[in-house]
Amino acid sequence: MQRDLKQSWAAPANPKPIVIIGAGGIIRDAHMPAYTQARLPVSGITDVDATRAKSLAEDYEIPNVYSSVSEAAKTCGTDVVYDIATPPHVITDILPDLPDGAAVLIQKPMGSNQEQARRIRQICRDKGLKAAINFQLRFSPMMMAVQDAVKSGLLGDLLEIEVHLNIFTPWTLFPFLIPMERVEIAVHSIHYLDAIRAVAGNPQGVFARSLHDPRANDFKQTRTSVILDYGTKLRGLMSINHNHQNGRKLQSAWFRFEGSEGTMMVKLGVCYDYPNGEADELWFCPNGGEWEQISLEGSWFIDAFMGPMRNVQRFDAGEDDHLHSGIDDAYQTMALVEACFAAMSKPAEPLILD
Repeated sequence: MQRDLKQSWAAPANPKPIVIIGAGGIIRDAHMPAYTQARLPVSGITDVDATRAKSLAEDYEIPNVYSSVSEAAKTCGTDVVYDIATPPHVITDILPDLPDGAAVLIQKPMGSNQEQARRIRQICRDKGLKAAINFQLRFSPMMMAVQDAVKSGLLGDLLEIEVHLNIFTPWTLFPFLIPMERVEIAVHSIHYLDAIRAVAGNPQGVFARSLHDPRANDFKQTRTSVILDYGTKLRGLMSINHNHQNGRKLQSAWFRFEGSEGTMMVKLGVCYDYPNGEADELWFCPNGGEWEQISLEGSWFIDAFMGPMRNVQRFDAGEDDHLHSGIDDAYQTMALVEACFAAMSKPAEPLILD
């Protein structure tokens, strides 16, 4: 079934060329395929590893390889959009080298913690950068449809948001996470917290616990529980387990958005058999009706990666009046993540058994 729900961000009329800063896996696996599909031109690339930059340039016929961010900025000025896809802790070193007033898309997260996010926000403000963070799940076809459904009242009053993952994630694919003190929420569930905010706004508070698991012994946390306090009407919660050892049959990876008039279920296909993945799915059931599957125009990977760049391009050109994941909004996602870690540092109320 195809309901009239918005699933993609409109394309810019006259897109600027893109200069990519960082030639890592996310660029090769997601950004470049998405930009190619969306017909967004990439004119240049730079990386601290010159060999890696040249390899990507050859594979995707990118005409210019710059020796540094400074060279790229000096050469291109504000005639391009800069796509920063580097480790989060170096973002504050890169932004000062960009031209004032430039349009910029920054890979998530917005720094390694809230303090770095605050510094990134200030640098962007001081330089007048038109900057957004690539929280791309909120731009996926399924999540854009949910945002539209909630906004249009299709579900009635929103009463429940639940994220449930019980999957097997091959953490050995991510050895760079081993020394990190903050893992599951910081690099994975941050997507879900941001997507929830895109639908329901900021919660009033949060309870969270993120745990180590001996089945992924090298990593600090791979299991998470979160309760989001939205007051007395809306219940928000997340239950995340990446270490399910018992096969595909009863694995699950979904969002549930339940309202007074109906419910939507979102299947996160990429989470199954990662990195191979399965198809995303979106289901809707009006109260008293039957479940119906809503056809999707694409998937989280790679289609969602078109939206943030399209939005930045259109905002830069005056075609959009806001950045959907702009630095001010993205900063609030980082604040929510920080609140989760702060909640983890506080003991639960003890049971009184007598």
